[in-house]
Amino acid sequence: QVQLVESGGGLVQAGSSLRLSCVASGRTSRTYAVTWFRQAPGKEREFVATIRFSNDQTYYDDSVKGRFTASRDSAKNTVYLQMDNLRPEETVVYDCAALMDGPVPDYRQLSVYDYWGRGTQVTVAT
Repeated sequence: QVQLVESGGGLVQAGSSLRLSCVASGRTSRTYAVTWFRQAPGKEREFVATIRFSNDQTYYDDSVKGRFTASRDSAKNTVYLQMDNLRPEETVVYDCAALMDGPVPDYRQLSVYDYWGRGTQVTVAT
């Protein structure tokens, strides 16, 4: 089993930055990739970014390219999402998900993930 706990959310002004953390515990050695998703109330969960552990390759949704950066600290079992130039429409809950066996054809597909965190709220004020 793997447990994921997100933190780092909060209230910021538009144009500001936040860094989210996703801390993993348990049997994490088989982790293939971790992906950040986000979900607004009443809407589908959407893909934000993936980091693949074998080579730290990252993938981003077009909406966040150039503004968000995924990274990890293996010693801390932590994956980060640095979010710069935040927009009001990005006021949503962000969560992370761990994929234990890869590769997979599509990191956007929710069903491929084995473990999920509970999320952290990000609020971007105008």
